[in-house]
Amino acid sequence: MSVFFCNFAKSIGKTAYHTSMHILYEDNHIIAVNKAPGEIVQGDKTGDTPLSESLKEYIKQKYDKPGEVFLGVPHRLDRPTSGVVLFARTSKALVRLNEMFKNHEAIHKTYWALVQGAPKLPEGRLENYLVRNEAQNKSYIAQPGAKEAKPAILTYKTIARGDRYTLLEVELLTGRHHQIRCQLAAIGCPIKGDLKYGAKRSNPDGSICLHARQIAFIHPVRKEPVTIIAPAPEWPVKG
Repeated sequence: MSVFFCNFAKSIGKTAYHTSMHILYEDNHIIAVNKAPGEIVQGDKTGDTPLSESLKEYIKQKYDKPGEVFLGVPHRLDRPTSGVVLFARTSKALVRLNEMFKNHEAIHKTYWALVQGAPKLPEGRLENYLVRNEAQNKSYIAQPGAKEAKPAILTYKTIARGDRYTLLEVELLTGRHHQIRCQLAAIGCPIKGDLKYGAKRSNPDGSICLHARQIAFIHPVRKEPVTIIAPAPEWPVKG
């Protein structure tokens, strides 16, 4: 990786990989956390403590709440990724956020991806159809009209380029399973560490270099614009 990229990453700020919770935004109705790679948003078969449960305990202690704490989960990230995850603290916010996440024009999501090589064009728009294989937990590019194929659209632009890797900023225009991972791999630029989609090798911590950098939306209750930014991660640049 070039010295340029390393200096660039330092200049925009970073947060080391750790399991302590990093609150990015909080009010009476919503709360956002900077998820570390390896953390899970909701409970799964691994039995690992999810962010949702850690957040409930945080809220319970901070506000000295008796009984069960309400926390809705309208938003999720893949386990090996990092970045902004949004939760609802009230049922009213949860209902409205669920509808907003279904309408992708209501919530604008920006990601950073460190990819192998570089795309042919420094910026562009990718439009594909994706099919999800549930058994493999993987998505594939499909032909239009293929069974269960769904349109997937994103735009990207180059932020920085090194000898072997390129940092891309990605705007999601649809929200498909593993969309960024699959579409970038399809143009010959798999995300660093993402063995499932063609990366040459894994990252030492099992992460992939995909970060939910920013989420912007109109507050579901206050009706005010909200922009939440997660500090740039300290990605492993060797290997």
